[in-house]
Amino acid sequence: MSEEHRETGTGWPQPAEPGRPSGPAGEPDPRPDAPDPDELSPLAPAGEPPVEREDVPAPAEEPGAVVSPRPEPEPAPEPEGPEPEGPEPEARPERVSVSRRLTSAGAMIAVLLALLGFTLVVQLKTTSTDPTLAATREEDLVRISSDLDARERRLRQDIEALEDSQRQLRSGEQGRQAALEEATRRADELGILAGTLPAVGPGLEVEFRGPEKATSSTRILDAVQELRGAGAEAMQIQGADGTAVRVIASTYFVDGSGGGLVVDGRRLSAPYTILVIGDPATMRTALNIPGGVVSTVREAGGNVTSEDREVVEVSQLHAPIKLDHARPVS
Repeated sequence: MSEEHRETGTGWPQPAEPGRPSGPAGEPDPRPDAPDPDELSPLAPAGEPPVEREDVPAPAEEPGAVVSPRPEPEPAPEPEGPEPEGPEPEARPERVSVSRRLTSAGAMIAVLLALLGFTLVVQLKTTSTDPTLAATREEDLVRISSDLDARERRLRQDIEALEDSQRQLRSGEQGRQAALEEATRRADELGILAGTLPAVGPGLEVEFRGPEKATSSTRILDAVQELRGAGAEAMQIQGADGTAVRVIASTYFVDGSGGGLVVDGRRLSAPYTILVIGDPATMRTALNIPGGVVSTVREAGGNVTSEDREVVEVSQLHAPIKLDHARPVS
């Protein structure tokens, strides 16, 4: 046989496979990078990877024996039924921490729900067992509810007024101007009430004539009190000679030893004239009530005349009072 054929064991020469050197049958190719004979076998299924095998020395083959491919090992059948139980893999640290956080949150939610339920139960028991409300009549409950509603309305109005003042005071220049105007207004009011500022406005001019009994300090003081009760805001009294005294809260009236009146330490002679600022109709009605100032003066032989004035000027001032004991509450 020529070198281009190899011995197959049957005595018939066959052409050698390309790329594979010829040699004795059954002997592996001595080259280190030579391919596995099984991989070159035409019986190997196409598309499947070669099966790795351990390097086991092949049995020596006699000359003339037919080389047959090695059978492929059959895959082991998979066991049927549930997989055998074994130790579970350890949980990852992040999963353990998430589980712990969820457990803590659930416990906290349960505690809060329990407290809420306890509070509701206690409130319901307290409301249902209140002896005061249970024994109250329906008319009293309606009155209490009405009073509470009225009080709520008043408080809401006060809140709105205070909030409006607060907004004005906090609005920059407008707030400062509003604060200055409010302070000036309060100072003027207090100055008029204290007699340290002159005043002008509508009012009455009241004149007292008659004997000393009819124009005594008691009768004049009663007239001043009636005028204050009728809304008088400022007044002064003057005598026949034009001496005038501003009447304020601390003014006193005393009968003079030789006749006349002593008002805040100043002597006045009859007849006496009171200039008062306020609502003329209201003050005139207060003087003429039955048994009032006009009636008592007339019974004593005197006479009282009142005249409405559109503009009454109370110009007499009172010296500021020095306080020795009273202090403002801070």
